[in-house]
Amino acid sequence: MGPAEDQDLPLKGLRVLEFSHTVMGPTAGLVLADLGCDVVKVEPAPDGDHTRRLPGFAIGFFGYLNRNKRSLAVDLKTSEGRALVERLAGGVDILVENYGPGTMERLGCGFERLSAQNPRLVYVALKGFLSGPYEQRPALDEVVQFMAGLAHMTGPPGRPLRAGASVIDILGGVFGVVGALAALQERERTGQGQLVRSALFETTAFLVGQHMAGHAVTGEEPPPMPARRGAWAVYQTFDTADGEQLFLGITSTNHFRAFCDAFERPDLSGDPRLATNSLRVEARPWLIPKIQAILAQRTKADLVHIFERAQIPFAPVAKPADLFDDPHLLASGGLLDVLMPGGIRTRLPRLPVELRGRRPGLRREAPRLGEHTREVLSEAGLGEREITALAERGVVVAESEHAG
Repeated sequence: MGPAEDQDLPLKGLRVLEFSHTVMGPTAGLVLADLGCDVVKVEPAPDGDHTRRLPGFAIGFFGYLNRNKRSLAVDLKTSEGRALVERLAGGVDILVENYGPGTMERLGCGFERLSAQNPRLVYVALKGFLSGPYEQRPALDEVVQFMAGLAHMTGPPGRPLRAGASVIDILGGVFGVVGALAALQERERTGQGQLVRSALFETTAFLVGQHMAGHAVTGEEPPPMPARRGAWAVYQTFDTADGEQLFLGITSTNHFRAFCDAFERPDLSGDPRLATNSLRVEARPWLIPKIQAILAQRTKADLVHIFERAQIPFAPVAKPADLFDDPHLLASGGLLDVLMPGGIRTRLPRLPVELRGRRPGLRREAPRLGEHTREVLSEAGLGEREITALAERGVVVAESEHAG
């Protein structure tokens, strides 16, 4: 339990079963858990969520996305394991799953079966596609980025490129939570739960809808973002005197005047060819080199100070690791001290919302496999001997039987 993190969170009292792996489902469970739900992550016995063992860039996924949850390890391929899940599902508010199409049904844990036992259940199915011809296809974050045009818009022309984070998995999980909260509100009126579905492909389509809208208005296919026709005259990275890079966005005439004043350039602020944003866009071929020449005389630190004082939108070009020491995140408590699997202690981002002036915190570290099996089953009415017998038969993994 984190110190002083037991604040009265808005979703406190709601109980959740999470059947998930990798990013999309764990993200939905994380949002619900951070907001106060009691989230029990149901992991397959005997090995648990395979995300625990992913290498490469995914090596930190489990530790990041599973805080504030409890771990229950059950073998759903056994009739006893399925009976346990049915028993638990009868007393929860929300179930979240992001297994492949038909998997939960084959395990006897589909919506129809569980909602018959618990009509108030809000069942959140996170999939690759919503209803339609693609519904049974498997999907991944990267697959739908290519399929729905996001990779085309991200990379330079002829070189489609996935986004630099699992944006579709994460946003798809968040949309699942939005649907769950809407279903809970409707349950207050009707007393009935329902099936809520969110999907990767439709999430990607929603994101690229801004480009579809532009295409509809202009009749022209929008070029990839690196080759786009800019809406603003100054909206790009520039080199600084010390070999660093800085992004500058001058999106209004007030910003442009502030820039000119900050660098004492009345020749630019008074130039009639630069009086409006539209004129400045036309002037880009000669304006951008002038701005680059101005900025190339200053260090990154100097420019940060100047742009902060002038209230001009800017950003040093950073890497994810730079956020560990970001002064804003550190001063505002935007990073949580957490323990990662393997005993590594680090700082990772909190949920990006404030509630009553506070950000949701840490109540539980990411769980060890089966860490809470005995606790959860005891709450469901099973005795200690019964739980031990289930563990001995391999139906569940309890922490005392598994050190993972």
